[in-house]
Amino acid sequence: MNWYLVYTKPRQERTAFENLQLQGYECYFPTMRAEKLRQGRLDLEDQALFPRYLFVRLGQGPAAQSWAPIRSTKGVSRLVSFGMTPAKVEDTLIELIRGQEASVKNQPERLFKSGERVHIVTAPFMNIEGIYQLTDPNQRVMVLIELMSKPVKVCLTTSDIRKSR
Repeated sequence: MNWYLVYTKPRQERTAFENLQLQGYECYFPTMRAEKLRQGRLDLEDQALFPRYLFVRLGQGPAAQSWAPIRSTKGVSRLVSFGMTPAKVEDTLIELIRGQEASVKNQPERLFKSGERVHIVTAPFMNIEGIYQLTDPNQRVMVLIELMSKPVKVCLTTSDIRKSR
């Protein structure tokens, strides 16, 4: 039994993962927790560690489960191959990814990081650039702006700011 890489359709990793499991395939879909801005609120959600990819464990030989249904599984685009040979992934790499996934599971990827430049998109500070400081438990963000040549901290909602480019 070896691990192989499955390339999925856009934003259908979870669909492909669930459908492959329903067919009896052993699969691995590495995810990480990340903050997302939804309707002005920061929410935590699981997202793909490797967008559009997941792993499936397959055997070879007459007793092995057929590989043919994988291509027609909902959410799957194709099995990653080099020429006609499917790309094998070493067990040690899978274990390493699982270990890393477990170590970051309780530390979500933050949408805004302390010290990052942000742009205010609502009045009265519209189009002013500031430096993101922190988010409090009430979903308010603290941004440091320069007002009359002095640094001033302002409290805003997460929907009031965007990352500067």
